Amino acid sequence: MNALVAYFSATGTTAKAAKALAHAAGAELYEIKPAVPYTSADLNWTDKHSRSSVEMMDPQSRPALADLDAPVADHDVIFLGFPVWWYVAPTILNTFLEAYDFSGKTIVLFATSGSSGLGKSAAKLQPSAPGAKLLDGRLLNGRLNEADLKAWVEGLKL
Repeated sequence: MNALVAYFSATGTTAKAAKALAHAAGAELYEIKPAVPYTSADLNWTDKHSRSSVEMMDPQSRPALADLDAPVADHDVIFLGFPVWWYVAPTILNTFLEAYDFSGKTIVLFATSGSSGLGKSAAKLQPSAPGAKLLDGRLLNGRLNEADLKAWVEGLKL
């Protein structure tokens, strides 16, 4: 399997999960970075005027990316990681998917979350990746065991 682990992490939690997954899967690692980094005030989900709240209330929101250097074309399988915001993927994931051609590729979602599952993430992301096969993956919270991650990746039968 020629895999890439691409991830967005606002606080570092998803970054830890992505690094563990990349190591277990023998995959290349790429961080999806916003052009304007998120501050803790931006991430205050209890403030309806915070940046993340405003973005998540607007399905057309597409936060800008810091770069367009992801080696997507070099990989057949993309593990796409993110923190769950408002029961779905942050809209910067739509920006990322719309910036590249994922036709013929398999995208496997993984996420970190304090309180919810992947929700409707796949359904909300699929229109941004036409021609790709998008699969709901799993939450990668807490302590991640390399053997468990390898077994999960191998069990996907990609």
